[in-house]
Amino acid sequence: MTVPLRSVYRRHRVGVLFGGFSREKEISVRTGTAVIKALRGKGYRVIPIPVRENLPALLRRERITVVFNALHGKIGEDGCVQGLLEVMRIPYTGSGVTASALSMDKVFAKQVFLTQRIPTPAYQVVQSPAPRNIRLRLPVVVKPRAEGSTLGVTIVRRQGDLPRALAQALKFDSSCLVEKYIPGTEVAVGVLNGKALGIVEIRPLKGFYDYKTKYTPGLARHLYPAPLARALYEKTKCIAEWACTALGCEGAPRVDLRITPTGKPYVLEVNTLPGMTALSLLPEIARGEGISFPDLVEDILDHASLKTLVGA
Repeated sequence: MTVPLRSVYRRHRVGVLFGGFSREKEISVRTGTAVIKALRGKGYRVIPIPVRENLPALLRRERITVVFNALHGKIGEDGCVQGLLEVMRIPYTGSGVTASALSMDKVFAKQVFLTQRIPTPAYQVVQSPAPRNIRLRLPVVVKPRAEGSTLGVTIVRRQGDLPRALAQALKFDSSCLVEKYIPGTEVAVGVLNGKALGIVEIRPLKGFYDYKTKYTPGLARHLYPAPLARALYEKTKCIAEWACTALGCEGAPRVDLRITPTGKPYVLEVNTLPGMTALSLLPEIARGEGISFPDLVEDILDHASLKTLVGA
């Protein structure tokens, strides 16, 4: 599969934002490094922008005219940087302010999914490590409300382990989700400009697909394309596109799902700025569809835009 490229930003000064303040800073540095190399290899004028407190001044000093957002986690992925770039009138990659905020906040995303009848696991919002009533039966998944890379996530199978899991998740946010555990297969769908590219199945060698497993070579097998029946494969792609549309996502998001043994997909979350490292799923999916990493990066940049006050 080839991606038509218009290269509208060929003559621009491309600022690649990376680093930042979140717990995913290390992964963002890896993503930013890979993106910078790819764009320079394509002949773009790339200016690395390590994100610090003086970001607006840095963007002005470097005369940045378009931004490739390689940040992950809070500030960079939740609408904050997007809002700054909108005010500064600098086009940027990925989703806009509202879609970024909705997708990052798992409670708001769940509410959108339920309103749009998108299948997603039952959940409960919890604000204390010792809640009085958990309505969901074990096993459950406990996760922070607004973190990525499975930081602070625990699968709880025994009642006695629940307080510790809640306390761990609440280190990251003032509230967390207790979500029904969906047995079956874990998959991810790469979406590019509103169209699902394909599905990869993730098989951790032990435990689940946590932070360590994601970013350590050899701890998980990736099967591409996911070995699903054709009808289920297409249905899962449609649900992923549906989830992105419901949240208003743009660019190249990744949708994480679980598929039950009976073949029912459940959307877990939508990542608006997925990793672009050597072990990242989105580039792997694109590669499986014949899209090289540099071409993927160029296509993402090519669709950079302002999302509000268009034409103002």
